[in-house]
Amino acid sequence: MQLGIFGGTFNPIHFGHLRVAEEVREAAGLDRIIFIPSGTPPLKTEDIAPARQRLAMTQLAIQGNPFFRILDIECRSRQKSYTIRTMERLRELYPDDRLFFMLGIDAFLDVPNWHRPDVLVRQTDFLVLSRPGFRFIDLSASPYLSLSRPLLRKLDTGMLRSHAALLAGGRTVTLLPVSPVAISATDIRSRAAQRKSIKYLLPAEVESYIISENLYVSGKKRHRTIERGCR
Repeated sequence: MQLGIFGGTFNPIHFGHLRVAEEVREAAGLDRIIFIPSGTPPLKTEDIAPARQRLAMTQLAIQGNPFFRILDIECRSRQKSYTIRTMERLRELYPDDRLFFMLGIDAFLDVPNWHRPDVLVRQTDFLVLSRPGFRFIDLSASPYLSLSRPLLRKLDTGMLRSHAALLAGGRTVTLLPVSPVAISATDIRSRAAQRKSIKYLLPAEVESYIISENLYVSGKKRHRTIERGCR
């Protein structure tokens, strides 16, 4: 099978995440999308709900979609959630499947700053997705890609619906425009903190969970309980 690996803090997961996952699954011909909420992100450390709660929200959000799955391999770990470690573990769990790591243009441009980036790029197939505020032509600055600016412009203007290229180590990267969805997890957290409505920004089950758990309202309460694990 061909599996899309969708990692992130999902703090909280919302309709933007879900729509992107569905579009990518269809456009790239994937059999499954595997959501992997991060445990202890190496860079993002503030204003993050406990891993067990982000895991619960993600599970609520994807229930009912037979093509979506969730794994808790990062949120169960007490180590930092480095992508290279996650992908190594996934190759052990799915030795007969092809894995595609999904990320936005901005994240792919940041890969050189990740843990063991050159090893990651040599071992991983990528799906690089459009993101509001970024263009495919920005990828001309990536040390891992060698694509012409005219080709990248065609992706930005819609003249190309996708483009697959080889990375230096022989793995593939597929550039894939997706529909922009102007929903922000930061905005959702801000609204929740002010006790404003977050309805229609995320699944109703996730909205109910945020309200019942009093998430994003009190920083003091949140930080006292953070990272107790996903048991």
